[in-house]
Amino acid sequence: MKTIKSMMEHLYWADGRILDALEESETKNIDLLKLVRHVAVAERVWLSRLQGKGSAQYSLWEETDSLTEIRTMFEENAGQYRVYIEGLEESELDKMIDYANQSGDPFRTSVRDILLQVLLHGQYHRGQINRALRMESAEPVQVDYITFARL
Repeated sequence: MKTIKSMMEHLYWADGRILDALEESETKNIDLLKLVRHVAVAERVWLSRLQGKGSAQYSLWEETDSLTEIRTMFEENAGQYRVYIEGLEESELDKMIDYANQSGDPFRTSVRDILLQVLLHGQYHRGQINRALRMESAEPVQVDYITFARL
């Protein structure tokens, strides 16, 4: 549990850093904003599944121009994930969760694998966001785990 908790704390930190970088860049790139919103919504979708709720109400790829709205989503996600993780016992990591994906297809996945998906999915897209920032001549931000661990 210690590793998962630490990796989740990294996720919250990295989400905030990437939003700060986007704000500093003053980007108006709609595809870039859509991508960062996608990360926030995907975190919410997986949390809903972990909580035994449906996720069909969430649209993963909507456009937005509001970083404030996205930041609010990330902050709410972090708060809810912290509550979920604090209530989670090590033995529950292998519990299987039944859910339907956004297309309605049924799946069964362990809590551990869902949490790893959330962690890795966000890191993958933060890399894409940093690359896009660099292409716009903006400064990418360091979001590596080791940078977080050294704090």
